[in-house]
Amino acid sequence: MSEEISDAAAAAAFRRLVSHLQHRHDAENIDLMGLAGFCRNCLADWVLEATNEAGGNMTKEEARKAIHGLPSSEWKKKYQTEATPEKLQRMKESVAKNAVAD
Repeated sequence: MSEEISDAAAAAAFRRLVSHLQHRHDAENIDLMGLAGFCRNCLADWVLEATNEAGGNMTKEEARKAIHGLPSSEWKKKYQTEATPEKLQRMKESVAKNAVAD
C-alpha cells in the first residue's frame, strides 16, 4: 500500500468498503471473485489474520460476521445463489491472476 495513505484514512476507507459490501448483497461473492479475485470471505480472512498477528483473538466466524454484517450461514441463506459453471470458470481464471500479485 502507498505510504501516502495514512492509517486513519485507510481505516475509514476500509469501514466504508465493508459498509458498501453489507449494503450491496446483489454483488455476490462469486461475482466479486470472478471480477477481482477476492470477496467478502477473503476480506474476512485478511481481517482475521491481521487481528491475530497484532495479538488479538478472533475466530473465522467472528471475522466473517464483521464483514457480512450477520453470521455467514445466515448471509448465505438470504443472499447466495447457485454458482453457474460460467461463474465458476470466471472465478478460477480470476483467482489464478492473484498468484502474480502476491
